[in-house]
Amino acid sequence: MTQAAPRPDRGLPELSRALVALAWPIVGLNVLQVLALAVDTAMVGRLPHAEVALTGMGYAGQLVFLLMVAMIGLTVGTVALVARAHGAGHDERVDHVFHQSSQLTLLLGVAVALVGNLLARPTMVLLGADEAATEAGLAYLRPLLLGTAFNYLNILFAAVLRGLGNTRVAFLVALGMNGLNVVFNYCLILGNLGFPALGLTGAAIGTVSSQALAVAAMFWVLRQDAVPGLCPTLQLRPIDRELAATLARIGWPAALDMVVLNASFLSIVGMLGRIDQAAVAAHAVGLRVQALAFVPGMSISQATGALVGQALGADHPKEARRVLGASMVLSFVVMTSLTAILIAFAEPIIAGFGVDPAGELGQFAVTWLTLLGYGMPLAGVYISFVGLFQGSGATRTPLYINVGSHLVVQIPLSYVLGFPLGLGAWGVWVAFPLVFIIKVVLAAIAYRSGRWARTGATV
Repeated sequence: MTQAAPRPDRGLPELSRALVALAWPIVGLNVLQVLALAVDTAMVGRLPHAEVALTGMGYAGQLVFLLMVAMIGLTVGTVALVARAHGAGHDERVDHVFHQSSQLTLLLGVAVALVGNLLARPTMVLLGADEAATEAGLAYLRPLLLGTAFNYLNILFAAVLRGLGNTRVAFLVALGMNGLNVVFNYCLILGNLGFPALGLTGAAIGTVSSQALAVAAMFWVLRQDAVPGLCPTLQLRPIDRELAATLARIGWPAALDMVVLNASFLSIVGMLGRIDQAAVAAHAVGLRVQALAFVPGMSISQATGALVGQALGADHPKEARRVLGASMVLSFVVMTSLTAILIAFAEPIIAGFGVDPAGELGQFAVTWLTLLGYGMPLAGVYISFVGLFQGSGATRTPLYINVGSHLVVQIPLSYVLGFPLGLGAWGVWVAFPLVFIIKVVLAAIAYRSGRWARTGATV
């Protein structure tokens, strides 16, 4: 076991540079994930009966997200433990957590593949898919689920490297994976370069193939000692039940947190559907823009979690507080800049999706983007707090905040503003950015309590 050498306290400028250096590859990694889905969607959109294919793909995507919840929890728990052990200089524990998490991820991937395939059809019907959309969705979903373990291992490897303060390796591997995904899908979806035209099934096979090669590449890179102290092995070890329980304890609130957020979004869609179908379509367009607009802030939050975990592992709670300060400033500036872009260029952005900004759909979409933009600066501050709480292992705190702010405040407020007060779609939407005021206040109270600032190599 190697103990970390004492280090001088790092000031705000140094921590800000460390945060930027850690965050920018995460931004690239998250953007690549969004672009991969966009490329798949664009290629599938060229198929015959593209509307049915895209609808089925949309339902399949919802199911994949629902099945992802457990992996989100495992990832958050792993990052917290790895970052703390790394900060404390416990290289053996880092390797142990990495190996155990890899085995648990593999088991989880197999379980999701089996359960997902059994529940795929009834779940898609429950979500509202008709027969044609269900068959199209299953053609995409079944081979994709079979490769779940490869997808989850890529997520885990990137998370572990983030906890160690190395985000470039995962970004470079993801860059290669996305390039292969484009090539494979070009060949298999449309039948180019002499390959069979497999449509949606080809899209799934191309994605899984690129993910499998990315896992192999990451394994090989790490075996070359690209990240000192981290050397994966194919040797199976007994499951460390105590560690697994710790991962579950840290991870389940983060997983449930995603369920709460998803429930909030679904409630908005349900309310909008009672007002105008054009508002539902506008909301869908806005979510695609939001997915990209929130990438920088979420990436800064993930980097914050890694640095906070390292600081607490090294028994430097004051440094963890300074990390939060640097994160809040950086995230606020970035998200405010994006707010200005969203508000100033809302109409051209909407037009880029082939929607006329002057039409009913376009006007709804511009309204949603504008409201979303106004909430982004405070959202940036809040997700910095989330990074702190997740990095420290205090994952129940953001869960409680989201339960209170979304289920108790935002959903009822959206209903009251949209229906009894007659503000329509604007009223339903405006509650979402407004609730970030409450979230920031609750997060600040939880932060000042100091209960998150437990130091040491373990959580």
